[in-house]
Amino acid sequence: MSITSRNIVLVFSLLCVALFNGCEDKTEPVPELSLTSLQVANASLLDAVITNVGLSGPIIAGFTESIDTTDLTNTIQVVDEEGIAVDLRYNVFNTNKNISIYPQTSFDTYTTYTVVFNEVTSESGSVYTRSGFQFQTLKGKLTLISLESGGIALPSNRKTSNIPLDLQIKATFSDDIDPSSLQDGAIKVTKGSKTFYTKQEVSGNTVTITTDDPLDYWTEYDIELTAGVVSTGSTDFEGYEATFITALDSTLKYPEISDDNLLSLVQEQTFKYFWDYAHPTSGLARERLNSGETVTIGGSGFGVMAIIVAIERGFITRQEGVQRLLKIVNFLLSTADRHHGVWPHWLNGSTGATRPFSTKDDGGDLVESAFMLEGLITVRQYLDAQDPTESEIINKINILWDDVEWDWYTQGGQDVLYWHWSPNYSWDMNHKITGWNEAMIVYVLAASSTSHSVSSDVYTNGWSRNGAMKNSGNSYYGYQLDLRNDRGGPLFFAHYSFLGLDPRNLSDQYANYWDQNVNHSLINWAYCQANPKNYLGYSEYSWGLTASDNQDGYNAHSPDNDLGVITPTAAISSIPYTPEQSMEAIRQFYYIYGDRLWGNYGFKDAINFSEEWVASSYLAIDQGPIILMIENYRTGLLWDLFMSAPEVQAGLDKLAITYE
Repeated sequence: MSITSRNIVLVFSLLCVALFNGCEDKTEPVPELSLTSLQVANASLLDAVITNVGLSGPIIAGFTESIDTTDLTNTIQVVDEEGIAVDLRYNVFNTNKNISIYPQTSFDTYTTYTVVFNEVTSESGSVYTRSGFQFQTLKGKLTLISLESGGIALPSNRKTSNIPLDLQIKATFSDDIDPSSLQDGAIKVTKGSKTFYTKQEVSGNTVTITTDDPLDYWTEYDIELTAGVVSTGSTDFEGYEATFITALDSTLKYPEISDDNLLSLVQEQTFKYFWDYAHPTSGLARERLNSGETVTIGGSGFGVMAIIVAIERGFITRQEGVQRLLKIVNFLLSTADRHHGVWPHWLNGSTGATRPFSTKDDGGDLVESAFMLEGLITVRQYLDAQDPTESEIINKINILWDDVEWDWYTQGGQDVLYWHWSPNYSWDMNHKITGWNEAMIVYVLAASSTSHSVSSDVYTNGWSRNGAMKNSGNSYYGYQLDLRNDRGGPLFFAHYSFLGLDPRNLSDQYANYWDQNVNHSLINWAYCQANPKNYLGYSEYSWGLTASDNQDGYNAHSPDNDLGVITPTAAISSIPYTPEQSMEAIRQFYYIYGDRLWGNYGFKDAINFSEEWVASSYLAIDQGPIILMIENYRTGLLWDLFMSAPEVQAGLDKLAITYE
């Protein structure tokens, strides 16, 4: 081969090498995906653990390249201390190089979280995986989730009753409690100014509170969880206060005696109100304990009947009783104000002057006067006309009876009686007496009058409202009522008119009055037994809702107006209608509650177990029926006397009220 040929071959070989080398891949290496920033609470997680982080995020991550966002739930996670992933939502921006990460609800307080990047892929295919970025959320506000004792909640807005004496209260908080924070009186139990030492047992977020000193029965206490309670992971507890009343004491307070002796004891002790506490000048009953000069006409009517019982029971002698009755009758006839023969509700016990019951109620009160006349007629029938002093009383009662202008109180001849008339305001009160309530006796006496009688139309059109007084016979707890549709109303409706007026076999076209009063009483008893409002102290043995004092004043308590107040006269005075249930109540009031409820003049006016309240008062109009209805139950004495009056029998006949 020539030199020229060899050169050509060499050149060709070199050219082929050059061409081969020019065909190799010249692509740049794939860049590594990395994290440029990771921030939470304006601080970088790349360098340190961040604390006091807010509960709503966000966490903001920045990458060197755009990332694949198709499966962020698995590639970018936040896990708690137990490795459980938090539900997140994501917001991608800056051409997928930046991402904001938020919790779906919120992070937990005082919790350490870890941000995990699990094979985050860039659009060019590189992968980023790394964990260990940690932050801790801030301490949240400590709150009380619940406070309870034996399953009974202790709310801050009302008193809780029937808490056991061996106090064990459980407080549950929103976070675990630091036991050391409870050592300096952070939880207190107090009674008035006395503070009880408490012990606390802490288990996580639950604190069990007990006391070293025993608590007292039926006593009000306060529990305070102060702002000093501190948790391991929360702050700023605002404190909490609640009031509770401990359970009732079920032990006997007095030695047991026979039921017959107990009834006599109740009558005798209650009678002292009308005998020992009577006004010294007039002999009339004071309106209530500490009412001074104010005496009450209606309550005094019950009081004169009570004198008969006291004579018959041997509490006083007949001579003592007759002399007191003479004093009362003389005062009523010669001293006391009367308005067309009718007394006012209240009088001055010394002067006899009217004491206004309200601004315009400063004249005759026909209903209260009817209660007095019910008593006076009963007294008249009891007295012996052969005895000179008793005969004098009889004659004066007849004058008082004849002086009452029942017809005047029809306000010009209307077919209805009016409750009030005033010499200053005339008929301004304009209060018609219509049924059904406590005032049936008014119409019976008005029809019975031999001097100022009213016609039967007044009873039919006024009292019964042309029959509208009668309802369709509503049934409550299985007991039917012909009159009223409010579960009977307060129980004095079954008492005041029937202290003398005998309801046994008494009926007219509107009702059988024995059945009405029996069922009314049973409904009241059944309601208290059912206790729909869950008041402390209500039971089949502790019942009776009627008008009386309460912790806020005075009210006509009833099943439809239940304020948690038991009034002893309600159950006791129903004893002719509900002998077993009433006797159970008397035993309960005396033996179990007697240390609080029994006093100088018998049972105090009322009690509210749920408020740890007992009346300091006695009211004449509540004490009187206790004596009288117990006697009617035992002997029928007052019923027999009143019904023996010939005028009453004539009045009942006029009104077509049958009595068999």
